[in-house]
Amino acid sequence: MQRRKFSREFKLEAVRLIKDRGVAVAQAARDLDLHENVLRKWVRELSTDPHHAFPGHGQMKPEQQEIDRLRKEVAKLKAERDILKNCHGPCPACAP
Repeated sequence: MQRRKFSREFKLEAVRLIKDRGVAVAQAARDLDLHENVLRKWVRELSTDPHHAFPGHGQMKPEQQEIDRLRKEVAKLKAERDILKNCHGPCPACAP
């Protein structure tokens, strides 16, 4: 079974059903053919960070972009460290 994907607009409208119109989560989930936990998660995400909620496929929140950048930098620095660790004598790469 393939995982369903929902647009940001769909998620916002689903949350508005609950928040603005007062529809119960269980009823909204049935009407939209969703699991209640999915809908609750969307409500929580939107209330936690309204501007960056539901960034979309292939897009990351700013803090996630920073984490990704730092992970790449750590990997690069570890590789450089390992190269220097394994250097056993004078070579052009090891010269000061």
